Amino acid sequence: MKNMFYGVRSALMVIGASALLVACGQEEQAGQAEGQQQEPPPHPVEVTEAARQDLPLEKSYSSLLRSDDEVTLVARVTGYLQERHFEPGEFVEEDQLLYSIEPDVYRATVNQREADLQSARAEFSRAQRDAERFERLLNQNSVSRQDYDQARADLGVAQANVAQAQAALESAQIDLNYAEVTAPVAGMISLSEINVGNLVQSGTELATVTPLDPLEVRFQMPQDDAFALRRQLHEEESVEDIRATLALPGRDGGDDQSLEGRLDYLGSRVSDRTSTVQASATFDNPDGDILPGQFVRVSLEGLKRYGVYAVPEIAVTQGLMGPQVFVLDDENRARSRTVTLGEMAGPWQILRDGLEEGDRVVVGDPTGIEPGTAIDPQPFSGSAEEVIENLDEAQAEAAEPARQGQGNHAGGEQEGGEEGDASQ
Repeated sequence: MKNMFYGVRSALMVIGASALLVACGQEEQAGQAEGQQQEPPPHPVEVTEAARQDLPLEKSYSSLLRSDDEVTLVARVTGYLQERHFEPGEFVEEDQLLYSIEPDVYRATVNQREADLQSARAEFSRAQRDAERFERLLNQNSVSRQDYDQARADLGVAQANVAQAQAALESAQIDLNYAEVTAPVAGMISLSEINVGNLVQSGTELATVTPLDPLEVRFQMPQDDAFALRRQLHEEESVEDIRATLALPGRDGGDDQSLEGRLDYLGSRVSDRTSTVQASATFDNPDGDILPGQFVRVSLEGLKRYGVYAVPEIAVTQGLMGPQVFVLDDENRARSRTVTLGEMAGPWQILRDGLEEGDRVVVGDPTGIEPGTAIDPQPFSGSAEEVIENLDEAQAEAAEPARQGQGNHAGGEQEGGEEGDASQ
């Protein structure tokens, strides 16, 4: 009886162990199947090998619009302002008469200095004849040496008087010219600072003449930009090849205004206060629509960055260690790579550090990609603009069903409300 009990017990233990093994096998198979079902297919996205390239760059800087040839008229003589020959705000031509400051008084002074010069010249002629006569008499021993020397001294004094009279006449002529104030440049003239009839002192500001074509913009370039531009100019271009665009908002809701110009100066010294380099650009303004004194932004085209790594802007994401991109390992799985960002070159993001030659970089839309994600590499056209356009189209297509669903939902609610009203 006891042996029978142990036999039954052993049989039950064998049956239980077998059932347990079968259950474990089923669970393992189910786990493997579940793992296979959870593994998503490779994510298709554009991939390219990292390589250095030259990129065009566009930079803009805040600046003050000014007229390079603007002139402030200043009185050079003293006298009463006799007449004004212009209307404030009008366009004046170069050498046009603007003010008269007692020109008759200064003309009379010129006449007096001319008479003094004639008198000095007459005295010089007399002294010259006396000196020649005393020289002949000295040769004949008819006069003393002292008389001859005196005649020569009188001749020297007369010659000096002529030079002095000539200088006085020239000074009087200069004053007469300054009594007639003319425009040194063509441009728009301001309001007059002095009214007719007032006494004008030498050095008094009278008005300002502002040429409107061309206009100049002076601005400060960060030293890194200036150094890069200087290297670029040394390699292939001159400063005039850098195009400049001046943009201003439209007036009264109109279209934006812009002027096309060129960079004409790049400084050779870094400011110790701002760490910038001064530059200037010139813009043609034939219609005079844009006025100096405005704060504007000037954009430079034609700048380049040579031998840089860059990816489309959308390929850069924010990781735990900072900005990152995804690169592929040997098994085509995404791995994050922390990078150091540089400048933006249109749709391209320049990378200063983090990539090496030959790295396979994800340059398409990184949405849904995490470290370890299997990637199906797609060819990259080389156009960052195309990548961004494809992303915009995909987002628009994804948003369209949602909008349609919202519209249908709203329509259903409206119909339901109408039916409810009708039933009531």
